[in-house]
Formats: sequence, structure tokens, C-alpha cells
Amino acid sequence: MGHLLVVESWVGSMSRLLPRAIREGGHDFTFLTRDLHHYLRPTAPADGTHPLLAARHVVTADTNDTQTLLPFAERLHGLFGFDGVLSSCDYYLPAVARTAERLGLPGPAPRAVENACRKDRTRRVLAEAEVPGPRFAVCTDAAAARAAAREIGYPLVVKPVDLCAGMLVRQVGDDAELERACRAVAEFPVNARGQERAPVLLLEELLTGPEVSVETVSHAGAVHVVGITDKSLGGAPAFIETGHMFPADIGAASAREAAETAVRAVRVLGLDDVVCHTEIRLTPAGPRLVEVNPRPAGNRITELVRHVTGIDLAAACVDVALGRAPDLAPRPTGVRSAAVAFLLPAVAGTLAAVDGADEVRREPGVLELDLAEPGRTVRPATSNNEYLGHIMTADTEGPGARGTAERLLGRLRPAYDRQDIPAAVPA
Repeated sequence: MGHLLVVESWVGSMSRLLPRAIREGGHDFTFLTRDLHHYLRPTAPADGTHPLLAARHVVTADTNDTQTLLPFAERLHGLFGFDGVLSSCDYYLPAVARTAERLGLPGPAPRAVENACRKDRTRRVLAEAEVPGPRFAVCTDAAAARAAAREIGYPLVVKPVDLCAGMLVRQVGDDAELERACRAVAEFPVNARGQERAPVLLLEELLTGPEVSVETVSHAGAVHVVGITDKSLGGAPAFIETGHMFPADIGAASAREAAETAVRAVRVLGLDDVVCHTEIRLTPAGPRLVEVNPRPAGNRITELVRHVTGIDLAAACVDVALGRAPDLAPRPTGVRSAAVAFLLPAVAGTLAAVDGADEVRREPGVLELDLAEPGRTVRPATSNNEYLGHIMTADTEGPGARGTAERLLGRLRPAYDRQDIPAAVPA
């Protein structure tokens, strides 16, 4: 039995999947956070106990300050004797790698994680190794961005280098749209966890073609491809993930090229003992790297993988954090494809209900239907943070899960008490 130190977490599904995987693996964990109230939200299970708060110990410390965190974790290690360190939250992955190194525990190289968690550094490292990606420029202000845009050419994509869930990622078609996108990034100097952001932004050539993600697990120098997930996007000029299906219905040749590109990127970055979620565009010129995330996929993708293959990527994350070889052997599940589709608000207002939910829940093939509670304040979606819920479906015959999920999603009808709340800056 291992004892893990969990440093912060997302508050979505991974905040449940990771503790579940720890418990099911016969392990225990201590949860370390700077703000316990961040997790005390009205999203707990019916018994009122959030899995993160069922830790052996719940400890508070300034997890945003590495100079404070590392010696504090060292003192905790002296008391509790940790066997591994992990987190599901991108904003704390570099700190987790530094902590594991300080404590002499398994984990990926800190520099590799830091490079993967900063989109500008990822671009530079991969470009030097000639891993195919878009033309790009790293800019410190709008003037530099305008100059770079003339070099790259419109349309292009503006990205913050250190935010998640598609926040403030925008397609722009001219100088005026570029100026607005740059201003929006500059006006968001601190992330949702109170960390100061890097004062730079990334401009990229707009890639076209289907987008997929390659789910990999690396351990002891070997990179194992678990599978490939396809993705649907909406909300232009934003890039909002509206759904996923596993396995991706893209053909053997495209799947092989995507997998090879992802494995090469993971190796070039030097990521080992880590679960990775690598996003790739299948352009007419071949696969192009979008980004490498050194943690399990979000948006219920890990559950899609588990329903089809029997492989638990959350459990693999726990295993590699403990320095153990993960169990990546597929098991028969009877499911050929699994898909998730997300319900997005189209207006600003207060959610009154989602009509049609009872009927949809009874449909064959539905694995999950999770919807926001009435009374929630919503606004038109500008990132992956504004979902009203999701539906997950399975197909036991072939690649039909996506079609079923999208069809049933269309039968869910959000109703609002009022629609007069002005849209706000994405959070």
C-alpha cells in the first residue's frame, strides 16, 4: 500500500477519478491545498463527502510558492513517509515534479514538465527537434503581435501560454481582432488559482483538419499509446470542445501518423513516468502538434477510454507516480465506441431547468447524463469552463456513439428564469 501526496486538483471529474483510483489501488493519500474552500462546492455526492476530503490528512500550505512548498512537503514527508506525489491540475504539475525531485520520489523531470506546461516553451523545444507544428511567434505586446501577424499571415490563432480549457484562445482575421484578443489576454494577469501569469502570448498559424488527442503512458523510458480520441469543436472564434469519441474514427493510416507524432513529441520533451494527453490536428499536409498535456485527459475522455478498453488512465497516473509499471492490458468490455457531448449555454441568464432529461436518461446506450442544477448563473460559452452538463453514450456494434450522443443532446432544452445578465470576461 502506498501513501501519496496529492497537491491540489481540478474540481471537475478528475477530482473524483483520481481519489477513486488511489483507493481502488489499495493506496491512501494526503491532500495538500492552499484554499480548502475552493473544493467545498455544491457538487459533492449524495452522501455529502467529496473524495478529496476523504484523505488520510488534509493539510493547508501555500502551494503557489515553491520556496514555501518544497520545505513544507519535506517536513510532511518526514512525518508521513510519502511514496509518490501527483496532481490533476495543470497549474500545479511543475510544482509536483519539483516536489517529487526534492523528496527523492518517482516522477517526470521538472524541466520537462515546465516546458510542457508552457505553450511557448513547448513550441520552441519541438521546433528545434523538427516535430511538425504550426508557424508561430512569441510576443510580449500588441505591437510585436502585429509584426508577427504580418509574417505568419491571417487568419491565425492567439493563445495565452499558461491557461487551460481553451481560455482566451481565439481565431483572429485582421489587426482589429488581433488587438482585441491581445487586450483580453493582457487583462487576465492572474489565473483561477491566484498565480501570476507569464506576460507573453503565442501567435500560431491556423491549422485546419480534424483534431484528435493521443492518450499515452510513459514509464521507464517506454511510451505506450493507449489510443486516440477524436474531438469536435465549436464556438468560433473560440475553440470550445463540444464532444469527443473514443476510439477516433479516422482510419488506420491517420491514426498511425498521429500516434507517431505524439510519441515523438513526448520523447523530445523528455516526459517519462507520466500520463500524457497530446492534441494533434490532422491537416492536409499531415499531422501537426497542437499541445502536450502531461496529465490524464479531462472532459471525461479517461472514462471513454475505460469503457472501451478497460484501461484506467487515472490508475495508470497513480502507478507511474509510485514508480510502478502501469497495467495497460486491454480487457473485453463489449463496447466498440464511447462518446461524450457537452451542453452549452447560448444565452446569459439563470438556469431554471433542462427539459427532456428524464426521457433522454432512459434511452439505451446512455452511460452518463450529468446536468447543472437550477439556479446557476450562466453566460454564452467562451471556453470549456461553461458547460451546462454532458451526456455519455456507448455503441456495442461500431463507431456510432458520437451520433447517438449528439442526437440525444439535441433533445435537451435548457430553460432560463431570466436572460438579462451581461456576459463577463471568461474565468
